Amino acid sequence: MRIQSAAPAASATVPIDVRLMRSGANVLLALVLLAGLAVLGARLARSPWFNLREIHVEGEVAHNTAASVRQHVTPLLTGSYLTMDLTQARTAFESVPWVRRAEVRRIWPHDLVVRIEEHRPVAYWAREDTDHLLVNTHGELFEVNLGDVEDDNLPTLAGPRGTSLQVMTMWQTLLPVLAPLRQRVERVMLTDRGSWRVVLGHGTVLELGRGESDQIVARTQRFVQSVGQITARFDHRAIEYADLRHSESYALKLAGMGTTPVAARAGKGH
Repeated sequence: MRIQSAAPAASATVPIDVRLMRSGANVLLALVLLAGLAVLGARLARSPWFNLREIHVEGEVAHNTAASVRQHVTPLLTGSYLTMDLTQARTAFESVPWVRRAEVRRIWPHDLVVRIEEHRPVAYWAREDTDHLLVNTHGELFEVNLGDVEDDNLPTLAGPRGTSLQVMTMWQTLLPVLAPLRQRVERVMLTDRGSWRVVLGHGTVLELGRGESDQIVARTQRFVQSVGQITARFDHRAIEYADLRHSESYALKLAGMGTTPVAARAGKGH
């Protein structure tokens, strides 16, 4: 019985140079196809069909309208619906006055949706020799036309660079502490040396000194609780100045009088 061996694989009979040529041709064909798809994609992305057609503005906006946002931002946007850089688009929206933050997303096939968060001013921020900035609810500084501010009763805060959140927090902390004096807090200032000063609505100046927040609050509370006893002895004269930089006493100046030292705990002068 004769047994014939199986025929060798076809690939074994093909010379190696032919196989390499075929592989190279396949790779080249794949590259040509990819290049063609890239060109087609680029042309499609630039097609007028993908031009941006509408910008939808969402969020609570008090100082802008959808129309004013579009008018400001449209000249700053580049590219089509497909090619637009959303990070750059967000930066453009955040350049609109009063806009604190913007979130931008695409809506197929032609539109953008932007959700806007506006600044909410809580105070002015004083600067030397130039217009004030504003402080928002996050303690951040921002700049707008001050004529657009609707609240005429904003206090003024001041301090070294980078302390806006710290000063705003101190102002908010002191508001309930100073409330029994029945004077509006007009100004809160942190000096370059770290000392706190408050100016009240009737022109009363309070030197609160340096220290941690709880130390400042404790000194202020002792003053508020005792000062009424002092002013009552002098026909409730207006307080012009109080120096609270000592923990157990303070110096008090009433209208038409000199400075008087006061024991803070007992509310009695020495």
